[in-house]
Amino acid sequence: MKRHHSILVADDEKKIADVLSLYLERAGFNVVCVYTGSDVLRRLDDVHPSLIILDLMLPDIPGEEVCMAVRARSSVPILMLTAKHRDEDRLRGLQIGADDYVTKPFNPNEVVARVQAILRRTQLDRPLADRLEYRGGDLVIDALSQVVYKGGDNAELTATEYKLLVTLSRYPRRVFSREELIDRVFGMDFRGDARAIDAHVKNLRAKIEDDPKNPVYIQTVYGMGYRFGGDDD
Repeated sequence: MKRHHSILVADDEKKIADVLSLYLERAGFNVVCVYTGSDVLRRLDDVHPSLIILDLMLPDIPGEEVCMAVRARSSVPILMLTAKHRDEDRLRGLQIGADDYVTKPFNPNEVVARVQAILRRTQLDRPLADRLEYRGGDLVIDALSQVVYKGGDNAELTATEYKLLVTLSRYPRRVFSREELIDRVFGMDFRGDARAIDAHVKNLRAKIEDDPKNPVYIQTVYGMGYRFGGDDD
C-alpha cells in the first residue's frame, strides 16, 4: 500500500496511541507516536506531519500551549482528542487553531474518518509545489513546513491566512468570490457574513505586501472578489 500522509499522534496514554496507530495504519497512513508536548514540538520539523492528533492533557506542556506553539510555526491541521467535554473547552480549542475536536471515549473509526475528511478539505489548501517563489523570492510559500516567507523573514501567517493565500495562489489570476473563499477556507458549515473574509484579506496583505493599499499579490476585483496577482519565478 502506498502511503502518502504522516500522522503525528500525541497522547500520554500509550494504549490510546497504539489503538490510533493501528487504525490509522490500516487506513494507509504513516504514524509517529509521541507522549509529551515537548516531543510534539521537537519532532514537528523532522516528521513533517500531514496532521497532528493532539491530546490536551499531556504531562509536561498543556495541549493548548502545544497547539499555539505549533501554530506559531506551522499550519498543519490539528485534531484535538481529549477528555475535556465542556463546550467552552471545545470552543477554545477551535479558537486557538484546532481544525477539529473529538472527546474521549472515542470511536477509532470515527477519528480515522475525521482525519480523512480534514485532509480532503486541506488538499485544496496545498500549493502546487513544495516550494513556490514569487517576484525573485520576495514571497515564498514552503508547503513542507507550511511557512510563508516575506523578504526572507517568516511572515507568521495564521492558519486562516495561510489557507487563504494558498487557495488564491493555486489559481493565479482567477477571481474568487467571497462566498467561494469562505467555503474553501472555513468550510461549508460557516454561518457568518461572507464579508468576514475581508478582514482576513486585510491582515494577510499587512504581512505579505510592501504596500497593502496597493497590493501586488492579493488583488481586489471590484464587484467580484479577490485574485492572486503574483507571478512565480
